[in-house]
Amino acid sequence: MTDVTDRVAVPCPACSPEFETVHEVLSEGGQATVKCTECGHVHKTTLPEETTLQRDVVVSQDGESFTASADVPAEETLAVGEEFLLETDEAIMSVRITSLELDENRVEEAPAEDVRTIWTRAVGNVSVNATIHPKGGDREGTRSEELHVPGDYEFVVGETDELGDLEFTIEGIHLREDAHGYNHEKLDHDGDMAFAKDIKRLLVRDESSTAWSAW
Repeated sequence: MTDVTDRVAVPCPACSPEFETVHEVLSEGGQATVKCTECGHVHKTTLPEETTLQRDVVVSQDGESFTASADVPAEETLAVGEEFLLETDEAIMSVRITSLELDENRVEEAPAEDVRTIWTRAVGNVSVNATIHPKGGDREGTRSEELHVPGDYEFVVGETDELGDLEFTIEGIHLREDAHGYNHEKLDHDGDMAFAKDIKRLLVRDESSTAWSAW
């Protein structure tokens, strides 16, 4: 979902007074200034008003959920995996669509007018589950931790990272079902990268000097 219309279809008095052509919006206001992309003519016009629909939005964050609402352009098609900024009473947050609820079922893509509830997951700041193996390789010392990072934080297989008091080398990455743009659900080759918001679980080796030891 977009907040600003940079291009609009309106008639051009120079080259197409009777039919609409694509114009670039140079400035908005009561009379907007636009530039025809066909002939380059700059003129003022009244921009067509965009009709919006208010839809319920369910946000999942750190194992909990809450409900908000969003104004969606009536002509827009929504799809799972899309991200948008949601304004709530507490904050403006980035969320990703995980499901679209219609009257009788859920789908992955639908016109906004058919959608009743938009199910989402917060992706601005996320918690990533990490399975941490001891540096010496003893699996009995394996433990789990939650890493709290920005959603666009990059984790790279084979690289050593530091977060707080924890230093670790990434050995594998399991991706979420709603992650897009990756070739596999599990990344385990050196150099493979994933954003924190796309990660279901990290497999890492503890490199901390204070790591648990059997000695």
